[in-house]
Amino acid sequence: MKAFLPLLAALPLSSFLVHPTTPAPKYAVADIPATLREGAHAVVRADDEVVTVKSASRLVHTVHRVVTVLDAAADEFGLLGKAYDGLNTLAYLRGAVYDANGRLLHQLRASEIHDEGAGGRDGALISDARARFADLRQPSTPYTVEFDYEIVSDNTLFYPDWQPQTEEGVAVQAASFEVTTPTTLPLRYQERHLPAGCAAARTSAGSQETYAWKLTNLPAVDEEEAAPPLADLTPAVALAPGAFEMQGHKGTCATWQGLSQWNYDLNAGRDALPAATVAKVQALVRDAPDARTKAQRVYEMLQGSTRYISVQLGLGGWQTFPASAVAGNGYGDCKALSNYTKALLEAAGVPACVALVGAGQDQADVHTDFPSAQFNHVIVCVPLKGKGGQPDTLWLECTSQTGAFGYMGSFTGNRHALLLTPEGGKLVATPRYGSNDNRRERRLDLYLDATGSATATARTLRTGQEQDLYMHLLHELGPVEQKKYVTDRLKLPTFTLTKFNLAAKPAGQLPGVVENLALTLPGFAPPSGKRVFINPNLLSRLPALPAQVGERQADLWLPQASLHADTVRLHLPAGFRPETLPAAVQLSTPYGAYASQYTTLPDGTIQYIRRLELKRGRMPRTTYSGYVDFRRKISVADKAQVVLLKTES
Repeated sequence: MKAFLPLLAALPLSSFLVHPTTPAPKYAVADIPATLREGAHAVVRADDEVVTVKSASRLVHTVHRVVTVLDAAADEFGLLGKAYDGLNTLAYLRGAVYDANGRLLHQLRASEIHDEGAGGRDGALISDARARFADLRQPSTPYTVEFDYEIVSDNTLFYPDWQPQTEEGVAVQAASFEVTTPTTLPLRYQERHLPAGCAAARTSAGSQETYAWKLTNLPAVDEEEAAPPLADLTPAVALAPGAFEMQGHKGTCATWQGLSQWNYDLNAGRDALPAATVAKVQALVRDAPDARTKAQRVYEMLQGSTRYISVQLGLGGWQTFPASAVAGNGYGDCKALSNYTKALLEAAGVPACVALVGAGQDQADVHTDFPSAQFNHVIVCVPLKGKGGQPDTLWLECTSQTGAFGYMGSFTGNRHALLLTPEGGKLVATPRYGSNDNRRERRLDLYLDATGSATATARTLRTGQEQDLYMHLLHELGPVEQKKYVTDRLKLPTFTLTKFNLAAKPAGQLPGVVENLALTLPGFAPPSGKRVFINPNLLSRLPALPAQVGERQADLWLPQASLHADTVRLHLPAGFRPETLPAAVQLSTPYGAYASQYTTLPDGTIQYIRRLELKRGRMPRTTYSGYVDFRRKISVADKAQVVLLKTES
């Protein structure tokens, strides 16, 4: 043994260490086809999702997602946040990050996953929702992140959808979607924009059915001008249950009537009011001449006595507080306040029902041909009779203390809602707001002095969807913040905003906001010899659009109708007269209409009248070039200049 010791001492220490196996490289950037890297900020290397329907009340959703971040514009893919709540358990969350050559840089540790409550600000939300966040972003690109997670859901009203490509500049190398369900619970699905040959592959094994989809080599897409959102254009599979169960409450959403019936039954009997509240309502409407007046008084009572607070606790995300609780507490979420409003209206002798709707300015309308839970908000529908007994449906947004009576606007207008009635409801259209509703009417007076400086005053009335943002500014921001917001968006070279205020001004049954402002414009139109060149269109220029590069892919999408009417009066300094006025312009197209005209009034003032009407709609992609031409002609007309001549003194 002693003879062996010198030999041991002579060996290097590394001879006694056991080296862990170094993982083989994977997801090297060089393995991405060049066609997928072109124009891409990120490439989805794998998006493999598996949905296993265990029963009518439980499903499991497993996700393996790998994304290569090619540049800093796609760093968001290095972050992952997954929500969970009392009905959805996040079973695990794992992650890893790799360098450009596919070598493992870091394995996500449990201590690096942050768990946070997903409640609202300032205690405005009662919720059991939480979220776990992981951050694997790297200081330099390219790198690849790999995430795995699994959600076990006891809320089978919602099945996961699959859409691997939803953002601009993201390519997809490979993606798969597999759904297994008992034969007693047939899968309902809708395929959207799938490439040829990618329809579902369906197999059966015993009492189980499996549906599978695959996508490969989808190049990055660009968001084209005046196009629908990418989420409406890229390949997707939407899922929905036939039969489902949530905390013992069984239902079906194979039809809109069935989904409505489940929601109605879940909330039935929760609209009883305290006797004192009923008496108060009846006294309030005793002398009201008609149902609309009664409804308006009830709505004003609601706004003056309640506030919104969201409640998302298990079944409480769908089952309302009793109306008596709202009457006593003075608060509720959208479904509770809508249920309470319906009860108040019925106490006033005005029948009403609540309705489910997808709310949000950018919220897409529901897919009417695929009954499923596509809603996130609750409102009230009041069927009234108008002149001659014609239907005159009234809609009420019950969560706002400042919203106009009967106005849906950008939040819930121009879409479909699902009525909840005892016999099961149906999809109906919410108010459609056209160009005559969404108006912006402006009167501007521009006073030029002999040196070329100017002052201006403008009064602008906005109604309908044109006033939505400004009504928000009026109620949510103070005067200083309002003024800053407007100042930052005035597209003028040099100016000072010397006066500014906003005020609510109803326009018939539509809400309206009046904006008054005054400007000083130093060096606005300096003389050039004996002439002065002026563009009187200070605030209403519509920019041209870029011509299409390559073949247009998306439909033309014009999301909002509007009518802009401007009257500008240019007051001239002494010693100047108009030499040249721009010619009148008149355009009429499928996209809208435009007209502008210049005249000299008897007192020497130059008057410029501009009218622009834009239509709402979705048109074939081949119409985009015509729309570009329409916008180009408007832009040219909006830049037209008046030429003034200095007269001899």
